[in-house]
Parts: sequence; structure tokens; C-alpha cells
Amino acid sequence: MAFIGDEIANCAPAFTLEEWSSAMSQQRRRLKHLKSLEQRLAEDSKRLREQAKLLPPGKVRDAILKKAMQAETGAQVSEWLSSPDLRSPK
Repeated sequence: MAFIGDEIANCAPAFTLEEWSSAMSQQRRRLKHLKSLEQRLAEDSKRLREQAKLLPPGKVRDAILKKAMQAETGAQVSEWLSSPDLRSPK
């Protein structure tokens, strides 16, 4: 009798024990941001809107403006979530 997955049951593992141990011992690099998330998103939105002004109307411009709006919305949500008097939106 055969079961689903039996065809790969005898395959070699993806990592050897030594490779797994080495990968697990590496530490993730941490990045220290000098500006807050809200500031970075606001700057991205401003940069994207300026970039969109240089483009003719069309799909590319619309996509850039959409990203700018998403950055603005993200900044607003982040600010709302970090506010001391957090209230649910109405």
C-alpha cells in the first residue's frame, strides 16, 4: 500500500545537522532607524508625489500615487496605534 508523500520519503533532508546548526547560530542583523516610521512614510509619500508630478497621466503615475496614498495611510495608522489615548475608529 502507498500513501501520498511516499515518493519523497526517501529523499535526502534539506539541511544536514551541521548546516542547520550553523544557520541557527547566525544572528539577525539589527537596523537602527534614525527617524520614526511616521517620518519615513511621510518622506516616502512626498517623494512619490513629486515623482508622479513629472509623469504624464497613465498607469505608472496612478501606481505611484497609489503607493503615496498607502504610505500616508500607514503613517496615520501607525500614529493612531501609538497614541496614548487609543480609541477605535468610528
